[in-house]
Parts: sequence; structure tokens; C-alpha cells
Amino acid sequence: MGYICQKYYGYTDGSSADSIGANIAEGVGRGSYQDNRRFIKRARGSLNETQHRLRRAYMRNLLTVEQVDKLKLIIDELRSKLNSYLKSIGNVSEKE
Repeated sequence: MGYICQKYYGYTDGSSADSIGANIAEGVGRGSYQDNRRFIKRARGSLNETQHRLRRAYMRNLLTVEQVDKLKLIIDELRSKLNSYLKSIGNVSEKE
């Protein structure tokens, strides 16, 4: 059973984590501030989903405390950068 959970959560974590970068890229590629903001918010949601799934993996003893500590630093830094970027591009009315 442990192998199935690890395989399932490893795949799911990768999927939500991959969505972070994919949403950032798609938002920038859309060409409008409104679309960019929407996709940055989606990226932030994918980051939250990734964090949730990592918590669940830890609760199931699939991650060690050391691994969680390293991942937490990365997640916190990325969250801060996403929020700063979102703030920097402002509201649609400010840019048009």
C-alpha cells in the first residue's frame, strides 16, 4: 500500500508543481495584463495545492522533516515572488 500512495502522491505533486510554471508562462504569453494576472493567480493556486499535497505526503510518512524543511523554504520564496510580481503588474485599469 505504501508504494501505491508514494507513486500516486509523487505523480500528483509533480502535476500541481508543474502547473505553477506552466501558468506563469501562459499568462505572460497571452499578451494582456488581465490574462497575465489571472494566470499568476492560477499559479498561486497550484502552489497552494502543491503545499497541501506535500503536507499529506508528510503525514503519510512519505517525506522526512528535512525534506519538508527544504521544500518549505522553496514554497515560501516562490509565494513571495508570485505575490510581488502580481503586485508589480498592477490592476488592468492602471496599465491600459
